[in-house]
Amino acid sequence: MPLNLFYRHPKLYLMPNNGRFGMKDMTPKEKYRKLCQTEPTIPIFSRDWWLDIVCGEENWDVILYESDKIEASMPLYIPKQGVITMPIYTQTMGPWLAPLPKETKYAHQLLTKQEILRFFVEKLRIFSHFHQNFSYQITDWLPFYWNNYTQTTRYTYILENICDTQRLWNNMQTNIRRNIQKAETKYNISVRRGIPTDEFLRVQALSFKRQGKQAPRNTELKQLIDVSRQRGQGDIWGGFDSKGQLHAAVFIVWQSSSAYYLAGGGDPELRTSGAHSLVLWKAIQDVAAYTQTFDFEGSMLPGVERFFREFGAKQIPYFAINKGKLSLYHRACIKLNRLLRDIL
Repeated sequence: MPLNLFYRHPKLYLMPNNGRFGMKDMTPKEKYRKLCQTEPTIPIFSRDWWLDIVCGEENWDVILYESDKIEASMPLYIPKQGVITMPIYTQTMGPWLAPLPKETKYAHQLLTKQEILRFFVEKLRIFSHFHQNFSYQITDWLPFYWNNYTQTTRYTYILENICDTQRLWNNMQTNIRRNIQKAETKYNISVRRGIPTDEFLRVQALSFKRQGKQAPRNTELKQLIDVSRQRGQGDIWGGFDSKGQLHAAVFIVWQSSSAYYLAGGGDPELRTSGAHSLVLWKAIQDVAAYTQTFDFEGSMLPGVERFFREFGAKQIPYFAINKGKLSLYHRACIKLNRLLRDIL
């Protein structure tokens, strides 16, 4: 049977109904950390090491649905009591459901998944505000709808079977192919992997400045770069000209199920070279050694959306699920907590 949830901020406690523990004397968070070590289908954005960085170790917890084993989980970023929201540099969170046997009938699949989601909804009643972007693999949000949550459809862009380089090239729009060729032949751009973090952050900041925006704080981004490199799950690619000038750079993370374009940037004075397209193209070819899928992470901004689409990527919808309004007080508290994390 699933477990009952008791809330004492900032922790979530799952207590047994029948006195049985699958892993005796372990907290749900400890159980989840152990699950992350062995379960390959948990998305990278929901893994414990990722959440430790983007949320802070004390600011996230997890609801588990389990019988003899953990059948589903739902990690939560809780920056303030009663508030669940999305952490920085994290495209999606939401429920993870263990794969069902292939022979399971479709109607039974829906029933099983809805039972699990109803369980999660019940445990979330103690929170006054909820906002999460669910993975595009979650295609049924009805249990949330039935409990007065709202949904906004967002989009990401996916390249599949990325080891088939010729097919990817053929599916690109002409202007992307032209930019790649221009960068290589006219500007002599060479792409290197493993460029220094500081160089990447410099060109990223220049990109935001060109757009009249302030660059996101880079405390978590630096940690993500360091840890993903240590784990062999992320790296930075950069495009340099013959003078050694860095034109553009991208940071990509991956696991066996997918690679993700997490962040990028370019020098505004050198952006006509087409280096950004070339760097992404070379990076996609490299990460094909680790996965068959590349996720651009999408964007609702017209210019960014067009760039991803022109790479030949497929548009995939995913759900942003919401309930309750975030007060000005809570917004201020969350912002203060982030500032304190940067200082400490």
